[in-house]
Amino acid sequence: MALDGVYLRHIKQEIEKEALGARVNQIYQPNRDELVMTLRTYSGTKKLLLSARANSPRVNFCENTPENPAQPPMFCMLLRKRLGGGKLIAVRQLRCDRVLFLDFACVNELGDEVFLTVACEIMGMYSNIIVLNRDTQLIIDALKRVDLTVSSKRLILPNLKYELPEEQDKLSLLTASPEEIAEKIKSFPAEMALSKAALQAIQGISPIVARELEYRVTEGATNRLEGALYDKLLDFLFYLKGTCEQCSGVPYTVYREDGKPMDVAFLEIRQYGGFMRVERGDGFNAVIDRFYDERDRQERMRVKTHSLNKLLRNHRDRVARRLQKQHTELQQCADREALRIRGDLLQANLYRVERGADSVTVENFYDENGGTLTIRLNPAISPAANAQRFYKDYQKAKNAESFLTEQLAKGEEELRYFDSVLDEVSRAESERELAQIREELTEQGYLRKPKGRQPKPTALPPLEFESSDGFKIYVGRNNRQNDKLTLKTAAKNDVWLHTKEIHGSHVIIVTDGREVSDTAILEAARLAVYHSKARGSSNVPVDYTQVKNVSKPSGAKPGMVIYVKNKTVYV
Repeated sequence: MALDGVYLRHIKQEIEKEALGARVNQIYQPNRDELVMTLRTYSGTKKLLLSARANSPRVNFCENTPENPAQPPMFCMLLRKRLGGGKLIAVRQLRCDRVLFLDFACVNELGDEVFLTVACEIMGMYSNIIVLNRDTQLIIDALKRVDLTVSSKRLILPNLKYELPEEQDKLSLLTASPEEIAEKIKSFPAEMALSKAALQAIQGISPIVARELEYRVTEGATNRLEGALYDKLLDFLFYLKGTCEQCSGVPYTVYREDGKPMDVAFLEIRQYGGFMRVERGDGFNAVIDRFYDERDRQERMRVKTHSLNKLLRNHRDRVARRLQKQHTELQQCADREALRIRGDLLQANLYRVERGADSVTVENFYDENGGTLTIRLNPAISPAANAQRFYKDYQKAKNAESFLTEQLAKGEEELRYFDSVLDEVSRAESERELAQIREELTEQGYLRKPKGRQPKPTALPPLEFESSDGFKIYVGRNNRQNDKLTLKTAAKNDVWLHTKEIHGSHVIIVTDGREVSDTAILEAARLAVYHSKARGSSNVPVDYTQVKNVSKPSGAKPGMVIYVKNKTVYV
């Protein structure tokens, strides 16, 4: 739990300082669990993110907002109607609990001033965003409606009176004294860990803060709070209470060994020693925004790519099953010569075969050892017709082999294409990239063309980098962009790179008539590996050659090219 009540109190203070008196300029709902309010303040525009996601509920100013859907949901339309142009007049918090109230002065359809409240309940999987009338406390609507099928204790439905979340038996740092909190902690069994007792006694602190309390008070010693240990506990509780009352904390982020953020807190974290990196932040909103930004982005993309991945895998599995069946049929065609031999031997011995016979044994003049061969016959037809049947089956197998060989080549190419698109989807970082992939699949006939006039997705430019010695490097985002970048945009003397026999992006080094350096090739090769299926692997082969040596076979799928005169570098 990264965002606790005391941390939220610090965020509340920053919102009051930056946005109190601001006007609601626009409201977006990027997905079913998040809202973004654009606030027009005296110092500029601020974006306030309200999230009710189960794994990252929060309220904070944000820099990178999620992409918005083409059609806003109904709840978003309601907020635009009721809150549009409203003025933020107050930000309230329920003691140290994780419930934040945003009060707005708005104007209704009759021109009368009304006061609305947006209640942000940050409670894990029960998080919610509720809009209510501030004076009557009647619910207007909620991001997540709660009826009797969900809960019988607390209903959240339009026109019902808003009820606060059920209170826990904890003491608030704002209302209770350090001595009262210390006595409540001591009331728990002595064998209970101090961090667990603190978590159950103090409202508004997260597990990492509770563990920090235990570390600073006992430093691994017994949890029996007597004498000096009790005094240390009181000192730390006085520090926590002062930090909470005065909002004097400082944001810190704890990073894992691999560099990924693990947790945030409103005080310095010392419990990990040198095993974790602890970094001081420059603002509570900024720290919590950075903490969740990358993780939420990956989660959003995972949700948005689920249906596309499912479609691609279904198509890929269908092609793989067809290929397996065709390989089996092709193996059967390998025995077609036996059919021709039987036809020749039977044709040469027609005079010896009685009509109605079910088999005949003849000398096999194809056998160097002069052996015999027994040929099974269809007694319902004549011996000559049996011979013609063998020739017909032989020709059928011969034609089938030619057809299957061609179909197998097309199937293998189609399989490689699906693998390349699946790789693109796994590396997509925005909805616009996914829209371009969907457009490509629609052109190839794998997706149905949507009915009616649809807005064409805005084409994204290729990724642009620069080598340490000044060469521009471009990386394609998808198959269609790979084709355009390599076959239309790049000059013939530019350098083209691609991971060897591994799906990935086309990479172009712009030479501008200069001799490309080894440094530029090495750095571009690393980019080729990073934007490929081999991301994270080591010692990956990357082929490179001049663009003039790259061509696209007629009828090939998007992104498929052939090249010659290449060299290989391992990175």
